[in-house]
Amino acid sequence: MLLVHSPIIAFTILLLVILTIPPVFERLRLPGLVGLLLAGVVLGENGLKLLNPESETIKLLSDIGKVYLMFVAGLEIDLEQFRQTKNRSIGFGILTFAAPLITGTWIGKLFNYSWNSSFLIGSLFASHTLLAYPIVSRLGVVKNEAVTVTIGATIFTDTGALLVLAICVGIHIGKFTALSFIKLLSGLAIYSVMILFGFDWAGKEFFRRSGDEQSKQFLFILLALFVASVGAQVVGVEKIVGAFLAGLAVNDVLGRSPVKEKVEFVGSVLFIPCFFIDMGLLIDIPAFVKTISSIWLTLAIVGGLISSKFLAAFLAKLLYRYNTAEMLTMWSLSLPQVAATLAATLVAYETLNLARERLIDEGVLNSVIVLMLVTAIIGPTITARFASLLVIPQVNTTTDKLSTWWGENDREAKPETHNHRFTVVVPIYNPQTQRYLIEMAALLARHESGTIVPLAIAVGRVHMDDPRLNAELKECQLRLQGAVEISQEFEVEASPAIRIDDDVALGISRTSREKNATVVVMGWSRTTGLRARLFGNVIDSVFWSSHCPVIVTRLLNSPTTIQHILVPVGDLTLQTIRAIRFAQILADVNQAEVVLLHVCDRRTPREQVAIFESQLFEIASFRNLQLNTNIRTIAADDVAKIIIREAKAFDIVILRSTRYRTAGGLAVSEVTTEVIGELNCSMVLLGEPHS
Repeated sequence: MLLVHSPIIAFTILLLVILTIPPVFERLRLPGLVGLLLAGVVLGENGLKLLNPESETIKLLSDIGKVYLMFVAGLEIDLEQFRQTKNRSIGFGILTFAAPLITGTWIGKLFNYSWNSSFLIGSLFASHTLLAYPIVSRLGVVKNEAVTVTIGATIFTDTGALLVLAICVGIHIGKFTALSFIKLLSGLAIYSVMILFGFDWAGKEFFRRSGDEQSKQFLFILLALFVASVGAQVVGVEKIVGAFLAGLAVNDVLGRSPVKEKVEFVGSVLFIPCFFIDMGLLIDIPAFVKTISSIWLTLAIVGGLISSKFLAAFLAKLLYRYNTAEMLTMWSLSLPQVAATLAATLVAYETLNLARERLIDEGVLNSVIVLMLVTAIIGPTITARFASLLVIPQVNTTTDKLSTWWGENDREAKPETHNHRFTVVVPIYNPQTQRYLIEMAALLARHESGTIVPLAIAVGRVHMDDPRLNAELKECQLRLQGAVEISQEFEVEASPAIRIDDDVALGISRTSREKNATVVVMGWSRTTGLRARLFGNVIDSVFWSSHCPVIVTRLLNSPTTIQHILVPVGDLTLQTIRAIRFAQILADVNQAEVVLLHVCDRRTPREQVAIFESQLFEIASFRNLQLNTNIRTIAADDVAKIIIREAKAFDIVILRSTRYRTAGGLAVSEVTTEVIGELNCSMVLLGEPHS
């Protein structure tokens, strides 16, 4: 009994489950969420009885996880992509909302549920979670219109489903009249406007005034989440509606800032998993077995969802003249029912009226859990199969903006800055490792007839005559002297700089802006894990705040000895082209070989591979340099494994820094992260500036 009632022990068990169970299921190629649900079942009243779903600890963490899940779902909706295809996104949103809503309502009435409960069941069908977004990102087809439209439709389906939930809950818990219904809708409309516009304005003002104080910004975002959740309950709707609207409201405020990474991280590693464990605790095994034994309700819900989502995608194909691959991709992307569906289902299940009747019973709850398991598995599987057949948007490889490898950031540069001298800022810290770093910067600067700026950062003190600061400044001068000597060996001009700054990362970014740097070259930092994810590291902060591309190097040998360069190519975005350009410059300096490695899906048609290779060849024909550039295509499922295997024969690998998350808020393992951890050769990581 002690285990059941002790909050500390219950919390310890939760942490142990969150840490160990999801990785095991992911190795079995099953969603980690499934493992959390099953862990809840095993640890609950029908299993080991180690966790009590009625305890205040479990209730609190589950409630926070539930609102956090919907908040992150709002954050992950790409408003910019929605604006690009707004009309078609709304059109498909209506189709993929209305067809499941009607189907679910019909199924509810077929099994003798009330109109209110049936309508609620239909709304559970209407939303979807972009669980397979990382797949289309990896395949480089995110810019395909069908994919963009499906992503944009999420904002409509999730919002609509939560509004229906709010209305159904309001009807269930009180005496429904026309006047109360009008009051509910009016209050909800006023509340939504206040959240969407008020929080957006307040967030931008607070971020502007708080400057670089990320801790305060993080707390502001959390406060916005819970104020919106409480406000929703005051208005008379469920708190997850407020959480989702808060996510939409601060979406533009956060952008791609480090604060967004921290907000998502806290939710994805702690609170959201607690919610899924609690879902498992609520599963009554005898009732679940009974539901499955009378399988018709479960089959109707699963079959109805799959068929209605397919119907919506088919109608979109006819309406917008999409091909079959695009239709099937839209269908599979809109299939998974995770974030909004599970949160809304739990809310409906826990909603009691005056007669202590639930809005939905255990049969629907258990069927929705089966629905989640089925769609979370088949949705991404179908996406991987058919998204590879999509037409990859053509990249204009002849534009002047691509005439230089750093060209993407010259888009809004003033005319007088186009001809500024190529400048490489090189932050240095460790005298024992700085030689290879300076050599890399010098090679780039010499190739482009530019200059380097060796930079040493001294951490600021309250008093400028502090002996510790004086000692640190002397060390900086010694490091800079060594950097100048190395640059002279390459006959490259060096302009050393010392900066006193409280924030090392911002000191680097500010100096690079002041020097009008073309690129920043940094050494690799081993700061990883929990602390880095919570508080960030220098590399992450420079990636976000820098105005120009950032090159992070892990050099095991002198860059002057590099003869074989590997560049993994997953798509043909401008960031990928930048990586190819950098590799070509490095190859031109050393007369080295460049291999462009493309790992494609095994089911990708040969015609599609040929088109990709032809575009890649066109990009590789840059400046008419006489380079030994080869294109290698390998069909495989595990991209990281292939890159690591092929890298054994190369001196250096050029990688891009990218991050993907699902709209459900759970982190997805990144190919780049896995490759970095296993590489045994030198490496370059190209960071994408915030702009």
